[in-house]
Amino acid sequence: MFNRELVKGSTSLILLQLLAEKDMYGYEIVKEMEARSGNVLQVKEGTLYPALHKLEKQLYIEAYWREPDKGPARKYYRITDEGKTILKEKTSEWQDFVKTIDKVIGRKGYDSI
Repeated sequence: MFNRELVKGSTSLILLQLLAEKDMYGYEIVKEMEARSGNVLQVKEGTLYPALHKLEKQLYIEAYWREPDKGPARKYYRITDEGKTILKEKTSEWQDFVKTIDKVIGRKGYDSI
């Protein structure tokens, strides 16, 4: 498990990336993050929904209700065009950040630990 602050700082990038791939509802997002990270990234509702609401307020994502074949309606989230633009910027910034940190700690690649 990673330090909460590390996860918190990358949550918006992760959410935008997942929603760029397909529309999802909250629980689905959590499960997808867990699955892709080998259960290392485990985000609680207290982190997920404020992050989604912040992205929605910034107009990077939007929410809508969808009726499933059975069960109650679910609130889905989708990325907006502005969100796609920000995702590209944040991804580039993240890659530059990782390269810089690797330089500072003396690593030439991910497999040199």
